[in-house]
Amino acid sequence: MNNLTVKDYSVSGEEFQLVFDEALEMYKTEPQPSLDKLPSYYQSEDYISHTDSKRNLFEKMYHWVRSYMLSKKMAIVSQYTKTETKQILDIGCGTGDFLKMAQAYKWNVAGIEPDEQARKIASEKTGIEIQHNDWLTEIEDQSFDAVTMWHVLEHVPNLEEYIASLQRIVKPNGTIFIAVPNFKSHDANHYKESWAAFDVPRHLWHFSQKSIKVLFEKKQMKVVKILPMKFDAYYVSLLSEKHKTGKMNLIKGFYRGFVSNFKAINSSEYSSLIYIIKNN
Repeated sequence: MNNLTVKDYSVSGEEFQLVFDEALEMYKTEPQPSLDKLPSYYQSEDYISHTDSKRNLFEKMYHWVRSYMLSKKMAIVSQYTKTETKQILDIGCGTGDFLKMAQAYKWNVAGIEPDEQARKIASEKTGIEIQHNDWLTEIEDQSFDAVTMWHVLEHVPNLEEYIASLQRIVKPNGTIFIAVPNFKSHDANHYKESWAAFDVPRHLWHFSQKSIKVLFEKKQMKVVKILPMKFDAYYVSLLSEKHKTGKMNLIKGFYRGFVSNFKAINSSEYSSLIYIIKNN
């Protein structure tokens, strides 16, 4: 596959290269911002996952879908994690809605969130101290029955090192839940450089099903199930229309999302996928 040049539409307006790794079947964003500079690319009022704002119809729709999906995600976690101790860590927990839902299901929760504002909101919602990224290295081995990363893995530097940390902190036969965009989906192929889920440089990695399987197998973990996130096709297509044309065309965006989901019935290449991964 060819390399791509993609613009940061959210913050800087800078252009970045997506360099294709054939062995892993994934793209890498280059140049990757330094760890000191990376947080500046998240400083935008439009970065919805770090706020609870509902300023317009689009943000209201986002939060409605997020609320609906919380129970769906919790059902998936409960189905694939059979445990009495019910220890769960949500990495990149944002404003804490998933953790609050997990508490309602009687899970013992912990959260990591790098953004200070989101961390404060999450702490107020859950009544627990939400930790910064550095806490990951301090967690004792085999501490959690389940670890969740809902659209977070694509953001982390030092990818393979990070995956090794996940393997270390999850219990034997524990479960990791990873949700990431899929650049092999129809909407990605349609919008190409304008595809909103590339979201450079916040997204440092761009995964296919093969890349997730290979990366986790390297660390003695196995993908046991892949599930679709069908709402993402609509959300991403709406944003992609805005990137492509300068305005958010609801009709075109929803149509493209529908087509993407329809084609994925046969191809299984949905706009976003949830990977359920067991620690062997």
